[in-house]
Amino acid sequence: MAPKSREERRQKVIEVLNKARAMELHAIHQYMNQHYHLDDKDYGELAAKIKLIAIDEMRHAEMFAERIKELGGEPVTEHGHKVQKGQKVEQLFAFDARLEDNTIDVYNGFAGVCRENGDSLTMKLFEAIIAEEQIHYNYFDNVDEHIQTLGDTFLAKIAGTPSSAGLTPKGFAVGTGGEAA
Repeated sequence: MAPKSREERRQKVIEVLNKARAMELHAIHQYMNQHYHLDDKDYGELAAKIKLIAIDEMRHAEMFAERIKELGGEPVTEHGHKVQKGQKVEQLFAFDARLEDNTIDVYNGFAGVCRENGDSLTMKLFEAIIAEEQIHYNYFDNVDEHIQTLGDTFLAKIAGTPSSAGLTPKGFAVGTGGEAA
């Protein structure tokens, strides 16, 4: 079997980057849906943390898109997975922990694809994002453990907390005082 050309190797990396980007886009939609649901249920502190995690996922999606563009590819815009709506609070964090655990596993494989195709820069990008996904997993798993162990007592403690807990809004409009540039 003849060695792959540089272009073939680059296309393999772009392919895994786009798969990862689609996963991040799904996570953004999933977590924002959960954020709204938890906020409606008056679990503001939990809603705020999930919103922050969704913002992390937005950053990851953009990092993948930027690398795809650097490699001459076109970033995907569709996530291709169905968002699970109306989840019970008691099951939501176990669901998210599984989602993050799967992401870590898949991204480790993608980092290997990058290494096999001679792209250490993209491999390092995956490794950095894996570290953040591990933080998300740890949070979701910890909250799930509290819910499983303490049940309604834990949820009652969170009920009525503001959804702005822990948020430090940043973005274009906030950063410029809402003025058009």
